[in-house]
Amino acid sequence: MSSDTFKVWITRYALTEGIYEKEAKVCKNVSEDMIEVIGSNGMYFHGEGKDWHRAKESAIKRAEEMRLKKITSVEKQLQKLKDMKFE
Repeated sequence: MSSDTFKVWITRYALTEGIYEKEAKVCKNVSEDMIEVIGSNGMYFHGEGKDWHRAKESAIKRAEEMRLKKITSVEKQLQKLKDMKFE
């Protein structure tokens, strides 16, 4: 890993594909909050603390928040279906 690259954990697709551990660099010409994944031919992520993280613990915490939010959403959808009446 060179001095301008660092390890990141990608959570954007955590609920469908899991958490990715990748090497990345900051895209300073665009934003200090945007990274480019090394060797990916154009994978970019914006949103440190949301879509990508510098610490594995932070990524796990975010993925857990995403999971709980999705469970709540699915439970609401299920209740709506259960409450439906066709006459």
